[in-house]
Amino acid sequence: MSPFRATAPLTKEWEHFEFSVDDGVATVTFTRPEKLNALTFDVYADLRDLVVELPQHEDVRVLVITGQGRGFCSGGDVEEIIGELQKFETAELLEFTRMTGAVVKALRECPLPVIAAVNGVAAGAGSVIALASDFRLLAESAKFAFLFTKVGLAGADMGSAYLLPRLVGLGRATELLILGDKVSAARASEIGLATQVVPDADLPATATALARRLADGPALAYATTKVLLTRELDMDLGSAIELEAMTQALLMTAKDHKEFYAAWTAGREPRWTGR
Repeated sequence: MSPFRATAPLTKEWEHFEFSVDDGVATVTFTRPEKLNALTFDVYADLRDLVVELPQHEDVRVLVITGQGRGFCSGGDVEEIIGELQKFETAELLEFTRMTGAVVKALRECPLPVIAAVNGVAAGAGSVIALASDFRLLAESAKFAFLFTKVGLAGADMGSAYLLPRLVGLGRATELLILGDKVSAARASEIGLATQVVPDADLPATATALARRLADGPALAYATTKVLLTRELDMDLGSAIELEAMTQALLMTAKDHKEFYAAWTAGREPRWTGR
């Protein structure tokens, strides 16, 4: 056990979604299929806390997020969230919007690779959760909808106006966030919003294969790459090159790099330990 962990036990079970760990792969499954996995206050809070805690789980190397039934996540529940928000004072509303943003911040700052297996509609907050993931695997029937303006709110929510232009460009992001129209899986692939589009029946196996590849690979190298991609978004080139130089020199002392050379010398496949 790491000496840098607190003495409090890590959370194994979560009440508001399914959580499982299998051979290095953690999976979060939204479990409200009758509402296309619409989010509640509790789901937001639990997801935020889980993603923050997840890097301390020494048996986890990758996170997969998906939904039960025919929807990935349809965003905030109209009755249980939007209806309730009508009663909130300004300070409470700010507390809520900061909490939703904290989910995205946690996903981007989590050093583990995150895969969104989008099995149906990803709308509103659901679309931003997928956007904040590192890989977006889409079923052919999947659709995105950044529909915040459709409910009279700013299209910029939960970091979407920061992340989306960096992924698809300012022009496409402007279109998607202002108009809020549905984006098919085919168009998501065309504009760079999807990592891969597969037949609906193949989505679970495709997500499992990618998760397995990541879990079995050089975890420290993957984690460091994700951290640098996030940190360098707002750096100038000189600062980014210096950060990469220091990081690369550090990883040259890691066991995985030494294992690569030993394996290459012996003519075998590397046995990665993530160290």
